[in-house]
Amino acid sequence: MNLSYSDGEQDWRFAHFGLIVTGRTEERCLPALFGIMRATGMCSFTVLRRIEQRSSRSKKRQLEMVGRGKKIPDKDATEIGLPARRFLTSDDMFVLLVDDLEADRSERKQEVFDRYRRALDTMLLPSQACRASVHFLVNMLESYFFANSAAVNSALGTTLEDYEGDVETIHNPKARIRSIHPGYKVIDDGCRIIGCLDVPHVLSRRDVCSSLRTMFAWVHKAIGEPDSELSPYLAGRRSDVTKAQICALPA
Repeated sequence: MNLSYSDGEQDWRFAHFGLIVTGRTEERCLPALFGIMRATGMCSFTVLRRIEQRSSRSKKRQLEMVGRGKKIPDKDATEIGLPARRFLTSDDMFVLLVDDLEADRSERKQEVFDRYRRALDTMLLPSQACRASVHFLVNMLESYFFANSAAVNSALGTTLEDYEGDVETIHNPKARIRSIHPGYKVIDDGCRIIGCLDVPHVLSRRDVCSSLRTMFAWVHKAIGEPDSELSPYLAGRRSDVTKAQICALPA
């Protein structure tokens, strides 16, 4: 249902975001990460489905697929393209495909992005494709916990301090948390930390967290660039791979 209306000065709409995720923690808790955007009263977030991670395809496999008259693998069509198409029924609906980009896949991030993007662009009308985007949690969702140690300490009773560098360069943040807190439960504890996470604090340094900032900047523009607590923190560094999707959004 389209809830757009005009107050005489500017159009206002309620945006619905459908999430396609690749992790179990994200399937259960990723909407909570967008709590600061939901606080604007202008949007909602719902997980559409969880899928297996996709990797880039070799040139040989791409040629074999083309030889069979296919643009994308069948499972990309049924698990990515179709759910997105079914959800994007009106201009106030948007889709985010969110994947972890662990270190062993980061060197091919453009190819991984291209595969996801191709699935969306092949299955969607142009007016829908611009309202669907692909984003990465680098290296995984737990990376951002180290940018907001207070959230981890509150949830786990630890005594961490904020990571001094770019948390998107931490090789295996999940293993690092377990080394500090051996009883760490990926889903239960992860969701508790996400519920405490201060996203403006995570993005407060403009030279780090480019992938996460790009995802929030895309959501911010999709909503209509509302004046929110997060707005000042979206002007920093953005991902070279995913940032073009922001410009593709209708004004």
